[in-house]
Amino acid sequence: MLKCFTPLLLVGLLFLGCSYRYYAEDLKPMSEAEQGANKTVADDGTVSYIQARLEISLRPMTDEELNRQFGAYSNEGPNSRNPYTFGNSTYFRTGDTPQRFTVFRIYVSNYEYPKVYLDPKKVYITTSNGRKYYALQREQLSIYYRRYVGSGNGGNDPGMTGNAMSTWKERDGILRRTMFPDEEVFSAQENEGYVVFKPLAPDVEELTIHIPDVVVRFDYKGDPIEDVDVAMYFEREIGRIYPDGRKVATSQ
Repeated sequence: MLKCFTPLLLVGLLFLGCSYRYYAEDLKPMSEAEQGANKTVADDGTVSYIQARLEISLRPMTDEELNRQFGAYSNEGPNSRNPYTFGNSTYFRTGDTPQRFTVFRIYVSNYEYPKVYLDPKKVYITTSNGRKYYALQREQLSIYYRRYVGSGNGGNDPGMTGNAMSTWKERDGILRRTMFPDEEVFSAQENEGYVVFKPLAPDVEELTIHIPDVVVRFDYKGDPIEDVDVAMYFEREIGRIYPDGRKVATSQ
């Protein structure tokens, strides 16, 4: 009888030995040497591009930070009204918190030019393994929440009422207040806000944030005559977690 069960036992042990799930640590900036000219890296993970008295900074936001910032909206599990995260919800069995979006904070300080224009719609990500992500706009996120997370009535259906409509309006209001505004930054002004992307695939280890066509000079008609392209570099540890708790990084 033992011989009959031996193959099944071996298969079971093999399955347990090979079972794993993927993990990804938080994003962090690459070193200043890897960032290139005119860039600095701060202790909090902010990468700054500095041209005279113009500063453009970028910092990856963790879900924990976003949940703290919107604490009153982040404690309702998958129905969290925090538009950037799943709040305090967790996956069954693993206890991990799913990631809803990839979020970066952009800060612009202009004490150099009459006005500067950074178009948040043009910001995009490229990865070392060939993936590409475009920034999501508030209108896209608003439709996403109305159609898929609210009552499921569809983006243009007026039937969403009651609590679902109230939740949608709260999320949309937070996005309106906190996403990086699509507007010019005049002399001696500062501006900041979030740019949002889809969640990174589990195989993304290194990425570049591209901020193209930042206009720093305009002609007398208000048309752009000089712009700069800004690129900043980030990385994270990725790998596998096995049932016994072992973490094995992909780079090992």
